[in-house]
Amino acid sequence: MTFIIVATSIVLLVALIVWIKVEPFIAFLITSILAGLLLGIPLTDISGSIQSGIGNLMGALVIVIVLGAMLGKIVADSGAAQRIAQFLMNGFGEKYVNWAIALTAFIVGIPLFFNVGFVLLVPLVFAVAYQYKIPVMLLGIPMLAALSITHGLLPPHPAPVALVAQFGANIGTTLIYGFIIGVPIIILGGPLLGRLPYLRRMKITPLEVFNVKPKAESELPGLVNSLFTALLPVFLLIVLSLVGLRMNEDSPGYGFITFLGDPNIVMLISLIWATISLGIMRGIRIADIMNRYASAVKEIALILLIIAGAGAFKEVLVDSGVSGEIGASLQKLAINPLLLGWLIAAVIRISVGSATVAALTAAGIIAPLVASGIGDPNLMVLAIGSGSLIFSHVNDGGFWLVKEYFNLSIKQTFLSWTLLETVLSILGLIGVLILDLFI
Repeated sequence: MTFIIVATSIVLLVALIVWIKVEPFIAFLITSILAGLLLGIPLTDISGSIQSGIGNLMGALVIVIVLGAMLGKIVADSGAAQRIAQFLMNGFGEKYVNWAIALTAFIVGIPLFFNVGFVLLVPLVFAVAYQYKIPVMLLGIPMLAALSITHGLLPPHPAPVALVAQFGANIGTTLIYGFIIGVPIIILGGPLLGRLPYLRRMKITPLEVFNVKPKAESELPGLVNSLFTALLPVFLLIVLSLVGLRMNEDSPGYGFITFLGDPNIVMLISLIWATISLGIMRGIRIADIMNRYASAVKEIALILLIIAGAGAFKEVLVDSGVSGEIGASLQKLAINPLLLGWLIAAVIRISVGSATVAALTAAGIIAPLVASGIGDPNLMVLAIGSGSLIFSHVNDGGFWLVKEYFNLSIKQTFLSWTLLETVLSILGLIGVLILDLFI
């Protein structure tokens, strides 16, 4: 019955948004309330679940997304994105620029959360695509593939690190296995998948914040300034993380380094530097810069609400105990433990929407098997991580992030982002099972 209720809720959500044309945020609220009632959450608790879901998700994302939009705006408006696009084209050529985007996203994705890397790289994707008349998805799919794989499989991202600890795996070994499996997956699911004819033919109009007319060569900032400013969040997070790892928690400066290394603080520092280096130092008045920032925030306001709605729906499903019930029913299946871990994570991901919730719930269910010596713990981390990526759809905030930033229809999002996540998940499982044959 639980499966039917979850499926009905998802169908209702799609119907409200696609057929009845209800604003997605309102549709999420309506669907969350009905799902809560049908799944047995007390009336007095449904509102709390909705508020908690919105608060938890937006608390983690709103600062990064807003500051990221402002950073993207000044990087695009100043011509820095155009300068970087020229650099990539000169270095890789038009034929291989999608590989350059995949490599950049892979490097950026290792230290950065998916949402942070996504917000930082989207302006670059549009800058390259529109300056050189390249199909957006030819570049967007490689970027999304690299960011997804690093987020789902590689430490130091939260879910892989938590799974390593829960299974008693070795973080270094897991990271090596993750690279062995992840790099081929990114190649197959990124630059190669992005060449599918129907993806290349997708007509995509960028958000106004990224739709900037090319500037004359003399008006562009320098390459070093452009690269340093656009990638400053990555540099700061890597450096501060390495410094923090070499310090004891009781060291006098540990708290300060931890504070500076928080993604929200890193984004704020980066935006201040961008305001100076790409704005004030190039003769732009501070009032004009702030007006541009305000317009950038207006562009993403609805995106924030839609993601908040997805958080509410996800929290209702989690609070109802759906994930635990699904996992318990699947645990009875007599199959390869790595396949079982992947399957449990996959079904919970499809039902609940959150990759992190799916991974952590599946880990709790499968942990007794790993503790008894059944299945390699390092590979189990990767199997569950792969399963947690599958079939992102309307109950996942990432689905709406991609849809709104790339200005896609729901059908286009399913045919691009959802397809990509499913391909990555299945390739991840295949990679884990192949590697299991040799270790």
